[in-house]
Amino acid sequence: MNGKTTRRGILKGGAAMTAGLAAGSASAAEPDPLITEVQDWAMYTGAGVDEVPYGLPIEYESDVIRRNVEWLTAGPISSINFTPIHALDGTITPQGCAFERHHSGAISLRKEDYRLMINGLVDTPLVFTYADLERFPRETHVYFCECAANTGMEWAGAQLNGAQFTHGMIHNMEYTGVPLRTLLKEAGLDAAGDLAGKWVYVEGADASSNGRSIPMEKALDDVLVAFKANGEALRKEHGYPVRLVVPGWEGNLWVKWLRRVEVLDAAVESREETSKYTDVMEDGSARKWTWVMDAKSVITSPSPQSPITHGPGPLVISGLAWSGHGRITRVDVTTDGGVTWQTARLGRQGDAKALTRFYLDIEWDGSEMLLQSRAMDETGYVQPTKDQLREMRGENSVYHNNGIQTWYINSEGAAENVEIS
Repeated sequence: MNGKTTRRGILKGGAAMTAGLAAGSASAAEPDPLITEVQDWAMYTGAGVDEVPYGLPIEYESDVIRRNVEWLTAGPISSINFTPIHALDGTITPQGCAFERHHSGAISLRKEDYRLMINGLVDTPLVFTYADLERFPRETHVYFCECAANTGMEWAGAQLNGAQFTHGMIHNMEYTGVPLRTLLKEAGLDAAGDLAGKWVYVEGADASSNGRSIPMEKALDDVLVAFKANGEALRKEHGYPVRLVVPGWEGNLWVKWLRRVEVLDAAVESREETSKYTDVMEDGSARKWTWVMDAKSVITSPSPQSPITHGPGPLVISGLAWSGHGRITRVDVTTDGGVTWQTARLGRQGDAKALTRFYLDIEWDGSEMLLQSRAMDETGYVQPTKDQLREMRGENSVYHNNGIQTWYINSEGAAENVEIS
């Protein structure tokens, strides 16, 4: 049921429908052999402590993996895959599940061969080794990283049937590194004069030489030169051994395999900030430098890849909310396509510009539902509908689609991506 769908068409006759199955419950009349009989796992010894030197997910969870969409790009070298957000809970994304975005493939770069150059309008151009970076005072923060194209395929209507594919270009990890301002001050900024209007150009070491311009104000604020994620070394696909972390801003600025930071009088206006990662408006013009990821949310369960399987009864509706402007202060959830809203319960929050988990606990009677979530952040910004975004920007855009997502839930608990507003 993709494409534009009316609320009345979906709900017609559905409000009174109920499933025939009662909520699952244990039966005292029939003994459960899994309780009354000794099972194999209790009869024999298990794996030894040295069998798996680096812990891996158990085989029963082998479906919780990143996935790509083959038709989205010409090939896997300059492409993206998606975090299985529908199968995760809490907020921290395991590195092994966190989405990848490459412009020329993930490279192998040894720590011993790593170099970071600070040049341009600095007092003393410097080159840091990996060992040098480890000697500076470090900080640890949890931040989300979202590709600007996340949900981009949904701009013209419902396209992909799964939260992993509509919203999975995002991860949320605990990053450890050295503030960029520390390294810039080490090189000295007196040569730059008045820092108002100054920029830094950050560049990666891979074949694409991915580079972006960042205003000096942001560079001196919360940007990290990171070498750890979730307590361990960065994974190869996430920029090992060193990447940039630009909290709250689009993922293309989070340059991986960071090799150069140049202080400049003006933005470079590279390929990735002109022909790409700009917002094409209805008249064909492109709005550039829309770095901040506005407040956004999505229900991850139930959703197309996480249907309701237990029948009517208690149901936990859960999802994720985030904002590049700061903390999420509230998430509302509707089960009837926006006719009525309920305020969800927020999970424990840590750093600003990190994912927030939300929950709404309901009694589901088996009726069809139109599920939506709507996030609000500490600036007062309210997540818009897709129609509201199109009124402002037309239908030519791809990037920065933070419109409200709708899942249609049928009476059997299956979910489908639809659009009603």
